[in-house]
Amino acid sequence: MRELNLATIEKRGLAFFLDEILLSIVLIAVVYDKIINVSSLEDTQNIIYSFSIHFLVLRIVYHTLFIYLYGATIGKMICKIKCVDFDGEKPNFKVSLFRAIVRIFSESLLYIGFIWAYFSPLKQSWHDIIAKTLVVNNE
Repeated sequence: MRELNLATIEKRGLAFFLDEILLSIVLIAVVYDKIINVSSLEDTQNIIYSFSIHFLVLRIVYHTLFIYLYGATIGKMICKIKCVDFDGEKPNFKVSLFRAIVRIFSESLLYIGFIWAYFSPLKQSWHDIIAKTLVVNNE
């Protein structure tokens, strides 16, 4: 493994926040018409269910494609960090998809998988550990 400059938890947190805002805006734009035409409690429940499923799929697709194609999501690009394997290369598609799916589980369990990175010597969250990836500075 070559020498890599690990990204700080603060940079990773900011990238996460930026990605979540971006994805939320995209999803709201997609379902906006449904939101403004809510006429009953049942409509509201259906929108929430639909929103949740679409948001889950959007996040997996977004993280998979951006990590595979660029090694970074838009949030990571803004923060000048990227995801790499232990050789410093972009993860392949399979690893990117696997990482994105495990990331959802890390979030679902009260973000414990993310908190783990604070105590990890390589600042790896669960999805990084399982996918054998690191988040490094891209400067």
